[in-house]
Amino acid sequence: MANGGALDLTSHLGGKIQKDDVLDAVDKYEKYHVAFGGEEEGRKANYTDMVNKYYDLVTSFYEYGWGESFHFAPRWKTESLRESIKRHEHFLALQLGLKPGQKVLDVGCGIGGPLREIARFSSTSVTGLNNNEYQITRGKKLNHMAELDQTCNFVKGDFMKMPFQDNSFDAVYAIEATCHAPDAVGCYKEIYRVLKPGQCFAAYEWCMTDSFDPSNADHQRIKAEIELGDGLPDIRLTTQCIEALKQAGFEVLFEKDLTIGSPLPWYLPLDKSHFSLSSFRLTALGRFITKNMVVALEYVGIAPKGSQRVQAFLEKAAEGLVAGGKKEIFTPLYFFLARKPLSS
Repeated sequence: MANGGALDLTSHLGGKIQKDDVLDAVDKYEKYHVAFGGEEEGRKANYTDMVNKYYDLVTSFYEYGWGESFHFAPRWKTESLRESIKRHEHFLALQLGLKPGQKVLDVGCGIGGPLREIARFSSTSVTGLNNNEYQITRGKKLNHMAELDQTCNFVKGDFMKMPFQDNSFDAVYAIEATCHAPDAVGCYKEIYRVLKPGQCFAAYEWCMTDSFDPSNADHQRIKAEIELGDGLPDIRLTTQCIEALKQAGFEVLFEKDLTIGSPLPWYLPLDKSHFSLSSFRLTALGRFITKNMVVALEYVGIAPKGSQRVQAFLEKAAEGLVAGGKKEIFTPLYFFLARKPLSS
């Protein structure tokens, strides 16, 4: 569907949620968040329900506008968005030192865009862990189309309690996914458990930076917009991620905010002042067309009721992400490489 049109988008809206239940799901999802009276404790306590509703509601929008890999990337001036995303995935594979034949885990794999790219790039076998049934169904179809059924697979499960034995994987990575975890230490401990001793875990995390001021109302508004639009229980500081890794038992080998020094800003695809033919659907004009298309399709009954509200909170998220990027209080590209000691 990455290159599909309006009918592809609307036929997948709501994921596994029945068409008549989408509006109710939107109501329940929104009520987890600050703008609708929700609190952090409620989002953390009900993170499974919240995140599942989120991805059922938004996956078709993501794939329509972004492609199969739902993440940001540092970008050179000569690169297209798609090229930068692939390079970002290759960088992760290289940092992990992946070798042909290794067994790799993708934690929170989405519909498997990075999983397929990394498997092809490194000749490894990659398992995608995901707790959303619709995304798994979609990912399996895309794996089959890419003829990667024999080397890539999906497992339904919660990354706070993984359905794998101890010491199962040669490498583990997460791309903008473990930010959904209600407790970073608990999530990292599970990754530590399933990773073989002496092997590495690498991730791109969504974080608030040291420039974030929790007493600043504007900063808090931006943070809340990102949490609402992206299904997050909370957004941790970069320092909290490193401390959580150490508490989980990892040795931190390297960490860096990859937004620093990027020739083009990571948020450029969402910036309404930017225009691009190669990622037209993400531009202001492209999003305006999508918005009105969804309004029309919902009005005639093709798109389920509530679709406009999903599109609206995704728009609000885009505004929050751009504002957070411009103020340098938020990064989606906090990278770290950590190792499980041999003595484990």
